[in-house]
Order: sequence, then structure tokens, then C-alpha cells
Amino acid sequence: MSQSRRKTKKTHVKKGDMVMLTKSITASKGSPDRDRGYVGKVLRVFPDQDRVIVEGVNLRIRHTKPNQVYPQGGRVQRESSIHISNVQPLDGNDDPTRIGRKRVVEPETGRGQWVRYAKTTGDELN
Repeated sequence: MSQSRRKTKKTHVKKGDMVMLTKSITASKGSPDRDRGYVGKVLRVFPDQDRVIVEGVNLRIRHTKPNQVYPQGGRVQRESSIHISNVQPLDGNDDPTRIGRKRVVEPETGRGQWVRYAKTTGDELN
């Protein structure tokens, strides 16, 4: 029998998580880390490319053609993706943390499920 393979990679962040940026996105050589320490919500995760979109980070201007939403067309600011290694999820104390996984078994049914937990506090993350 062949083993079944997971089609998507597991990541340490999920959609809806609050994360902190650990590296600056917009800073170039010699400029200060403007985005480092920014806290935002994960809007979308791309596990195949190891990238995430965080609310209010890496804003880019996109030129759009006229459509129903923008009848005149124009320039729209949108978030662009950043590498997943540049963000860390926040624990219950709003501190950046690493993520672990553990299996929790319900005693009455005997069924178990995997949950994510914060390495700093040990609290479960939903």
C-alpha cells in the first residue's frame, strides 16, 4: 500500500490569525525597519508559495480598468503577499510565539484532534 500524501503544506499561521512582522518589508539598506513590530490580521494564506497577505502591510498601487465597482477606473491600493517566515503569530499575551501541535483526546468519546498551541504560554490557539 502506498502512503497518502498531503496536497497542501502545513503552515504556522492560518487565515484570521493576528501576527507580528519580524522583519521589515519596505526597508532598504541603511533605512530604519519601519514595518518591524507591526501587528495585523492574516487575510489570506498561500501554502504552496509560502506566502501570506497581512492587513495593511506591503501596500501596492494597482491600476484598474473601468468596471462596476470603479466606473472611472483608477488607482487602487491593495495588500501584496509577503513571505511566511517574516511573520509570527501572537499568543494570549500579545507576544510573538512559535507554534507547536499536540493531539487532544476527548475522554467521553475517545476521539482526538490536533490543536495548535503557543510555545511561550502553552495556550491553545483556535
